[in-house]
Amino acid sequence: MKRSIIAALGATLLLAGSGAAQSSSEPATAAVSSAVSVVESQPEPSASASGETEEWVEPESPPEPSEEEEVEGEAEPAAARLGFWGPPTVYKYWQGKAYSCKCFPGDWCWPNSFSWNALNGSVGGNLRVTVPIGASCYNQFQGPLGTVNTYNAAKCAEETANFADEQYQINHPTAGLWTYFTNDTCRPTTNPSDTCTIGNYGVLYINAKTTAHIQAGINFARENNLRLVIRNTGHDFLGRSVGWGSLVINTRAFQSISTTNRWTGAGGYTGSAITVGAGVQAKTALQHLHGLSPKKIMVTGECSTVGVAGGLPQGGGHGPWTNREGFLADTALEFKVITADGLLRTANANVNSDLFWALKGGGPSAYAVIVQATYKTFNDLPSSAINLDVSPATTGGDVEKVWTAVRLFHAYATTWVDQGLYVYYEIFGPTLHVHPIVGIDKTVAQLHALVQPLYNDLAAANIGFTSSNHTYATFQQLYLDLFEIEFAGNSALTGGWTFAKSDHQANPTALSSSLRTAAEAGGLLVGHMWSAGHGLPQSQWSKSAVNPRFRSVVDKIITVLPLAGNAPLAEKAAAQNQLTNVIDAALRAASPNGAAYINEADPFQPNWQQAFWGTNYNELARLRRKWDPNGVFYAVSTPGTEKWEQIENQTRLCKKL
Repeated sequence: MKRSIIAALGATLLLAGSGAAQSSSEPATAAVSSAVSVVESQPEPSASASGETEEWVEPESPPEPSEEEEVEGEAEPAAARLGFWGPPTVYKYWQGKAYSCKCFPGDWCWPNSFSWNALNGSVGGNLRVTVPIGASCYNQFQGPLGTVNTYNAAKCAEETANFADEQYQINHPTAGLWTYFTNDTCRPTTNPSDTCTIGNYGVLYINAKTTAHIQAGINFARENNLRLVIRNTGHDFLGRSVGWGSLVINTRAFQSISTTNRWTGAGGYTGSAITVGAGVQAKTALQHLHGLSPKKIMVTGECSTVGVAGGLPQGGGHGPWTNREGFLADTALEFKVITADGLLRTANANVNSDLFWALKGGGPSAYAVIVQATYKTFNDLPSSAINLDVSPATTGGDVEKVWTAVRLFHAYATTWVDQGLYVYYEIFGPTLHVHPIVGIDKTVAQLHALVQPLYNDLAAANIGFTSSNHTYATFQQLYLDLFEIEFAGNSALTGGWTFAKSDHQANPTALSSSLRTAAEAGGLLVGHMWSAGHGLPQSQWSKSAVNPRFRSVVDKIITVLPLAGNAPLAEKAAAQNQLTNVIDAALRAASPNGAAYINEADPFQPNWQQAFWGTNYNELARLRRKWDPNGVFYAVSTPGTEKWEQIENQTRLCKKL
C-alpha cells in the first residue's frame, strides 16, 4: 500500500506483541540436522482449546495404488511418483467432520532428520530453518523444531527500522509482506521478554538456486505429503506466500533476463520479447528494457517490487498498460515450469497448450511452478499524467463535498477508460487521492482536455482541489516518478470487486454510493480504472484463463480492513464478516455484472469460483485434476480446492472426506 494508506493503517501496526516476518541474516542456516531432529520428540500440535480434533487410527491396509496415467506423452504410474502406496496421511475429525491432512511437525509422518538431511544434500545445502524477521528483538524464538536464543540489539534496530521496507522483506526468503496471515508473529518489539513463535510461516525453506532444487523440493513435499508454499517476492494480500507447518520453496535467485527483437517460438507472434527468471521484479525488468534501443516496455503491475514471473501472471497481472495490451498473462508467449510430478516442462501455444492457458490467469500455485517466462514487449511511448487531491483541507472541512467529489470523479470511469486512460486512486479518511491519471502516448495538453470536464464539475459544485500536470519522454520515467512507494508490514484483511462497464453506464451514482458505503463501514479503498479488453483484440480474449468479465470492466477496487493478525479469533471472525458481507457486499450489489481479481480480493466471498473465473472455472478445475491430481500445490480459493480447508483455527491443511 502507498504512504497515504499506510497513515490510515498506522493504528493497527503495533510494534509490540507477537507479529512477524523473517530474519535478515539467516540465523538458522546451520545445523539443519540438529534442528529437524528436535521434531522427532515433539508432541502433536494442540488442536484447539475445546479439544475438538481427534486423530484417526491409521488404516491397517494401504489404499489401492492409483491407475497408470498418461499426460502429454508421459506414461508414468502416479503411484511411482508417490511411493507405491501413496503419500502418508494424517486423519482428523474437526467439528464433526472427517479430514485427510497433510503431515506437520509432531505428526507420525513428519520426515525424520535423515530425510531432511538427504533433502538438504539434494538442494546443495540450501535448506534452511525459518526464523522470522523481528526475532532478533526477542530473547528467544520458540520454533516448532526447538528454541533458539535470538536477541541481537543491532539486528533488532535494523529490522525495526526496515520492517516497512518492501525490498528489505522481499530479500528474506519466507517473509510475508502483509502480516495478517502470518498471525502477526514476532513483530519488532522493545520488550525482548515477549513471546516470538513461528505463527503461520513455513517451518523450513529451500533457497532454490537451480531448477533441480525446485524439483527436489516438490518431490520431497509430494512423497511426504507436506504442505508446500511457493514464494517469489512475498508480495501477496491473501496469505499465499506463507502457510502453517509448511515447506517453502523460494525462487528469488532466478534472476536471468534476455531479450530478442524477433520472437521465433510458438504462437505466431514475431515481435520483440523478454525472457525472465522466476525471481525478476518489475523494476528490474523495466530497467533492462529501458536500456535497449529503441526503449521497450512490458505489462507490469503498478507496484515495481512485484515479481513478473510468479503469481502475477497466474492471477492475470494488471497495470498501467492493461488498457492498451490487456493483462500480463495476455502477453505471455512461453513458460518453463515444474509440474507436481517434479518434471520440467515447456508450456506454450503448441506444447502443453492446456497448461499454458491455465497458467495465464487460472490461479497462482495451482498447476505448476514457473521458473522462466517469456512475454511480448512494446515500444515505450511519451506519456503524461495528472495528480488530483480533494480532502477536508481543500473543501474547508466539508466532508460532504469530498463525497460529492468522489461521485463526480467516478462518473468519468467509462469515458476515461474508453479514451485509453489509466487511473489509480485511493479513498480514505475521507480523502480522494488520485495519483495518477495516466495518458500513454498523450501530451499533457491532450490529457488536460480529457480531465477538464471534471474540473468544471468540481468548480460548479464549489469544491476545492489541488492538481498538478506532468509530462515525460517515456512511460518508464513516469512510472518511476509518479507511482508512490508501497510499504510492507501492514496487517489487514483484503477484499475487492470490479465494476462492469454496463453497470457503470446504467447507474454511475449507485457505484459511487457503494464506495461511500464501503468506506464508512471501515474499508480503505484503492481503485484502478482500466479494461482488459479495451486495446486487446477480441480474438485474443479467450486465449487466457482470466474471467471473461474483465474484458468489459471500468474500475477495479481493492478494499482494505485493518486488523491485527494476532487479534482474538472472535474479532477476526467479526472482521471477516464485515469485509465479506458489508464492505464488499455493497460493491457486489452495485455491480452485479462485475468480477473479482484473485490476487487482490476476498478469498472467502460467496461463489468465489464464478467471481474469480466465471465461465472458465469448470475447465480450470478439470485441468487442475489433470496436472495436480494429488493436491501437491495449494493456494486458497483456487480451482479444485473446494474440499481443502485449514482446520484447527486456520492452521492444519486438510481435505474433507
